[in-house]
Amino acid sequence: MDHKAEFDSLVPAQGFDRRSFLVTSLGAGFALATLPVAAQTAIRTDVAGLLEGEVKVPVGDGEMVAYRAAPEGVAKAPVVLLISEIFGVHEYIRDTARRLAKLGYFVIAPELFARQGDPRKIDSIAEIIDKISSKTPDAEVMADLDASVAWAAKQGADTRRLAITGFCWGGRITWLYSAHNPGVKAGVAWYGRLVSPVNQYTPRHPIDLVGELKAPVLGLYGGVDTGIPVETVDAMEVALKKGGSAAQASRLHLYDNAPHAFHADYRPSYRKEEAEDGWRRMLDWFRKNGV
Repeated sequence: MDHKAEFDSLVPAQGFDRRSFLVTSLGAGFALATLPVAAQTAIRTDVAGLLEGEVKVPVGDGEMVAYRAAPEGVAKAPVVLLISEIFGVHEYIRDTARRLAKLGYFVIAPELFARQGDPRKIDSIAEIIDKISSKTPDAEVMADLDASVAWAAKQGADTRRLAITGFCWGGRITWLYSAHNPGVKAGVAWYGRLVSPVNQYTPRHPIDLVGELKAPVLGLYGGVDTGIPVETVDAMEVALKKGGSAAQASRLHLYDNAPHAFHADYRPSYRKEEAEDGWRRMLDWFRKNGV
């Protein structure tokens, strides 16, 4: 069997005019814009028993750097796509990947901003949004995630048991990819924006894609999130009830007193009780939906 041809057939062609990847290595530590780190709450997960580190994922226009964490010596582990906030695949995302890998998941966290720039090296959140995250096309992200799934399959992971989870920017992407890929079994979106202005890079948003959901999504939101008004969460709940089977099976959970980024244990926004409850809900959601 021609395994290379089989693998290549899984990787979608990309029609984006990009000559090179600006980010080819993930570096170490936390993103500059998130410093100083709240050391007293930051969780540190060891690598014992894990196969982990940087990998290169073949995509339509080259190779994309990603972080992979998986239980060592385990064949056919279920797959979790882990999508970062606007800060890219920095230490918080890598540690989250290790936590999931310790539970038996093959986790891949792709650096989806690799063509636009390195958000880890910019100390201004506004500049990251203006120059990098807002210029990253949704269509490009969907294709890169498809390629990540194909790469995981080539490594021996069980992509028939596929989940996706992400934070903030990655929470929105979780909704989008759950509408894009029929192979997804479960999505968990942590405070991902549901509505927003449209443009050439983000032509549709989660509330626009309810009718296209291929997998049920659990949305975890904060009641005092100043960037995601509760009214938009309420509107999404109404829309889900009018959608298809995956939409109607989706759920939204609101933590009344939680701010944005309540799972981010390295930031002042961290809320331990809500973060731990959300983590339990995420794992239950994965298991309930066969991942």
